Amino acid sequence: MSPTIPQVFPDGAASIRACLESLADPDYKTFNAKLVPTVDPATMIGIRVPRLRAFAKRLRRGDAHVLEGFLADLPHRYFEENMLHAILIGDMYPSIGQTIAALSRFLPYADNWAVTDTIRVPRLSDADARTWLNQLARWMRDDHAYAVRYAVVALMTDFLDDRFDAEQLQLVEVIRSDDYYVNMARAWYFATALAKQWGSAVPLLEQRRLDPWTHNKTVRKACESYRVSAEHKMLLRSMRVPPIGFREPR
Repeated sequence: MSPTIPQVFPDGAASIRACLESLADPDYKTFNAKLVPTVDPATMIGIRVPRLRAFAKRLRRGDAHVLEGFLADLPHRYFEENMLHAILIGDMYPSIGQTIAALSRFLPYADNWAVTDTIRVPRLSDADARTWLNQLARWMRDDHAYAVRYAVVALMTDFLDDRFDAEQLQLVEVIRSDDYYVNMARAWYFATALAKQWGSAVPLLEQRRLDPWTHNKTVRKACESYRVSAEHKMLLRSMRVPPIGFREPR
C-alpha cells in the first residue's frame, strides 16, 4: 500500500522532502532515469507525475508559509522536488508579474526538459498576454539552455492559436544554440506552427531560414503529426535538406 500524503508539514521544506522520499518507487526511478538522461540518477526518488500532482494539490490547501518556504528552498536536492516546484508555480499566483518573478527565481535551477515542460501558466488575460510574450522573448535570449527551452515551449503553448502573430516565429528562428534540448524545442515549435499556422510557418522551410538539423527535425515532427494534412506532408518531405557542414546538437 502506498504511503499517504500528510495533512501538515511541521518542518516545512524538510518535511516535504521526507514525505517525497517515503513515496519512492525504485522501478519507476530506473525507468525515469532513462527518459531524463541529463539528471544524475542519484538525485531521483522515483515518483509518478499524477502522484506529484496530488501532492501539489495537498500543499496548495495547506499552510501558505510552508508552501512559500518550499519554493524558496533553492536549489532543491531532488529531481522530484523540482518537478513539484514546476507543478506548483504555474497557477498559484494571482498576477502575471508574480508568476514571472517566481519563474525567474526557479528557472536558473532547471536542468532538464521534464521540469521545464511541466510548467504551465494559467489562461492569460488579454492584458497579461503582451507582458508574458515580452518575458518569453527575454528568456529566449538567456544564457541558460533550459530557460530558453521553457520559453520556446511556452510560446508554442500560449501563442499559436488566437494570439498568434507571424512575427513571433522570428523569436524562435533567431535562437542560436548547440544544445540538443533547445533545438528539439525549436523543431517542436515549428512543427506545431506548421500544423496550426501553415501559411505563416512554411516559408521558413521554403526559404531555408533554419539550420539544417532544426529544419529536418521540423519536417520529421510535422510529418509525424496527425494535424498536418497528407498533401502538406508530401510537400514537406520534398523540403528536406542535406546536413552538410552542421554539427549535431549536444
